[in-house]
Amino acid sequence: MNPADEIVVIVDEQNHEVAQVSRRVMREGGLIHRASYILVFNRSQEIFVQKRTMTKDIYPGYLDVATGGVVLAGETYEVSAKRELAEELGVRKASLTSHFDFYHAADNNRVWGRVFSCTAEGPFVLQPEEVEDGFFLGMDELQSLAAAEQFTPDGLMVLKRFMAG
Repeated sequence: MNPADEIVVIVDEQNHEVAQVSRRVMREGGLIHRASYILVFNRSQEIFVQKRTMTKDIYPGYLDVATGGVVLAGETYEVSAKRELAEELGVRKASLTSHFDFYHAADNNRVWGRVFSCTAEGPFVLQPEEVEDGFFLGMDELQSLAAAEQFTPDGLMVLKRFMAG
């Protein structure tokens, strides 16, 4: 199935489900949707950073500190997180820890997200349609890279809040 045709959950500003529409309609209308965000760390507490492909419907080619994606119709945040981790990185047995929910609105991207973390060492099997490349970075290296390269703004916001505890 073309990702633009996937049916996604649309919510209001209080995160109550109001509709189910195609991803294309959601993006075209800037509709509020749900998404899962998974911060993947290795045993050295480095974070996995992925480079998004140029075909992504939002932030193409950007770097991202979170694996994850839009919650599909009929899914919970947890099911979405497990599906996305398996699709994007090939990780199927990681134990996910849930941290917090948040609302983010920027660049015609309005989303209610739930943040998870896990530990996984790789090697990963990257989904070629969504992930061009990926690598682990320490937090100091990440800060330097984020000052020089384009990162997804919601991903950086998630990481900042996660690190603040």
